[in-house]
Amino acid sequence: MPPVWNVANAKHLLARTLFGYTRRDLEQALSTSLTNFVNNQLLANLPAPAPPGAWIREAPVANNGTVDRQRLQEMRLWWLGLMARQGLNIQEKMVLFWHNHFVSESSKVQYPQYLYEQNRLTRQYALGDFREFTKAMTIDPAMLIYLDGRTNTRSSPNENYARELLELFTIGIGHYTEADIREAAKALTGWTVNGLNAVFTQSRFNTETKTFLGRRGNFGYREIVDIIFEQAETARFICRKLYKEFVYYQPDEAFVEQMADVFRRNNYQIRPVLAFLFTSDHFYEPRFKGVKIKSPVELAIGVIKQLELTVNDFSYLNEMTRSLQQELFEPPDVRGWEGQRKWITSTTYPNRNVFTDTLINGRRTNGQTLPFRLNALTYARSYRNAENAALFVREVTDFCLDYPLTDSRRASLLETLLSGTIAANWSTSLAMADTRILSFLRAMMRLPEYQLC
Repeated sequence: MPPVWNVANAKHLLARTLFGYTRRDLEQALSTSLTNFVNNQLLANLPAPAPPGAWIREAPVANNGTVDRQRLQEMRLWWLGLMARQGLNIQEKMVLFWHNHFVSESSKVQYPQYLYEQNRLTRQYALGDFREFTKAMTIDPAMLIYLDGRTNTRSSPNENYARELLELFTIGIGHYTEADIREAAKALTGWTVNGLNAVFTQSRFNTETKTFLGRRGNFGYREIVDIIFEQAETARFICRKLYKEFVYYQPDEAFVEQMADVFRRNNYQIRPVLAFLFTSDHFYEPRFKGVKIKSPVELAIGVIKQLELTVNDFSYLNEMTRSLQQELFEPPDVRGWEGQRKWITSTTYPNRNVFTDTLINGRRTNGQTLPFRLNALTYARSYRNAENAALFVREVTDFCLDYPLTDSRRASLLETLLSGTIAANWSTSLAMADTRILSFLRAMMRLPEYQLC
């Protein structure tokens, strides 16, 4: 018996698997069963999007810094646009998840063509075969540059990628030895980057017999990955990470074991384990609702969806997510963004409030007009209870917040909306009603509860 499919559970699922959602999205999700929604919309295959420009097929050119920076910026805005237009499909959320798993930093990779190709690869495997994904990522040009695989040769071994392959990408600390790292590094030799492609050169490959995780042979990278996936811990490791992303930052190991079992039985296909998670009673337990701190990207895209803003230029959103410490293609280090409590600091929390204020105001902090603007009256009147102040506040907060508000919080928001008048006199036709609505929205988005999903 699948979990009850009601407004509360639908909001929870959409909040965790999308970058925010509109009221229309919520209605659409509820128009079918949970199982049908998960299998046929949320986890459905999507066609590959058009690339950000024809330059993705150009061979990288050295010392082309200005052009490369422009292209990298184009790619960031292109990806934010894909996130904003994702509809009811998890694909872009998973692309960001894998971007934060198989990390590369643009400051080291430098060439946007390689970063685009890596982004395309994560989209290709976002819901697919994790074992084949790991093999493809091992010889991905951006990864060969980022973790020094291209300088790993039989005469000059470099263990950087081998170490992260085991520690961060597949099995985790405690399940391999330093000797395994050295042996894996030997098996990963021979690869370099030429033009747009990864190239294998036999003379750079270490042909010695390697001993890795108890197996012996003249292994190459494919055999190394296959041996890693023979270890029971590998499924637990990646399922634990999925759990922390979608459920809670402190994993329930018994449930992780159930996920890992599904993952193994489905030959490391990602879609079945997510379908199992999103149709489980465990996922919808009240203790997990509204307890995840939104990432900057979740906050930025989520706000424009909630306010139903039409955004064609994502420059400002990119600028703000960078100020909130999540710049796409530039994670802080090979461990990626740690998330949850790391998102909130004495700097980023005020900046989050500044960001939502500017969206409500339609102006940057320096007074410049934003290329999109909220029409307060049109927005308010799109709610069924717009002419009843108390019910309007409840309806908006019920939709926009995933953490339940106390009565005193809600009363304070009502007071902000009324701004001195009494509830019986409230109407969206009142003088300055638009200003009062904007004040109410600003106050709601400044709440700590608004930072949670």
